[in-house]
Amino acid sequence: MKYSERIALKNGKELLLRNAEASDGKAVLENFNQTHAETDWLLSYPDENTFDADKESRFLERKAASQNEIELVAVVDGKVVGTAGVDVLGTRYKVAHRAEFGVSILKDYWGLGIGCAMMEACIKCAREAGYVQLELSVVADNARAISMYRKAGFVECGRNPKGFRSRTSGYQEVVSMRLEL
Repeated sequence: MKYSERIALKNGKELLLRNAEASDGKAVLENFNQTHAETDWLLSYPDENTFDADKESRFLERKAASQNEIELVAVVDGKVVGTAGVDVLGTRYKVAHRAEFGVSILKDYWGLGIGCAMMEACIKCAREAGYVQLELSVVADNARAISMYRKAGFVECGRNPKGFRSRTSGYQEVVSMRLEL
């Protein structure tokens, strides 16, 4: 899938949303490690990341060549400030209609509209890929993210009170949400 769009941000700067490419491997890896260190709402911690820049580049190369999955980068002033993606849930017939969505943005860039722009781009790509349902998981305490997802039409479809185990705050409730496309 191919995607590219330029968007004016709330602070007047320009956001470039585009496919991540193999050459972005190092920048995406650095972004991953920083975003996962800045918040306790993401799935893993930086020290759990098993990728190096070469593995990240190969992953991004596969995503760029995919017809039904995508990995996007958000670029501001030449810097990768966020990533988002759509991943098939599985290839078996019973789940091939479902995809999973995820997004992360550097904390310094929160509140500028990047999350909404990335989410809207991923929803568009998921529709174009022919998915029927887009799914995500979000920590229940992440009210801003939940609000953003609800505004886009995602609805809650379940909760797991001990979905994540945080190193700093104990168990975190995880909300499952879905969007019919």
